[in-house]
Amino acid sequence: METIFTLQTQKEDIDSLGHVNNCRYVKFLEEARVNWYEKCGLSLNDFQEMSIGTVVLKMEVLYLKEATLGDTLKVITRPEYLGNTSFVLKQDIYNQFEEHITDAKVTMVMFDTLLRKSIKVIDQFAQYFK
Repeated sequence: METIFTLQTQKEDIDSLGHVNNCRYVKFLEEARVNWYEKCGLSLNDFQEMSIGTVVLKMEVLYLKEATLGDTLKVITRPEYLGNTSFVLKQDIYNQFEEHITDAKVTMVMFDTLLRKSIKVIDQFAQYFK
């Protein structure tokens, strides 16, 4: 399942060089992953009720082109790999001109928030990797 999350860059996203700060891209990617979770049928509330969550194990981000104030960005998120307790989401960011500006792979681990340890990837996510 592929999702598309759209946002517009704001003043607080811009650094002293006049473009979006690299840390803000990480935030955009996170917002898009939360959107992917919601499209899988799980809200952050659902996670809390089930006492589970996801944690970032590894994040690879390639910054291809800068984004500036007022740009409309499209973050495409899709499943790439399913392990036992982990999974990888592939994320790409495009600007309003359809230029590929960011390429990312994020390895996530399912996490039991009470036991504080990794758990098997839940079926609500695993089904989308088949």
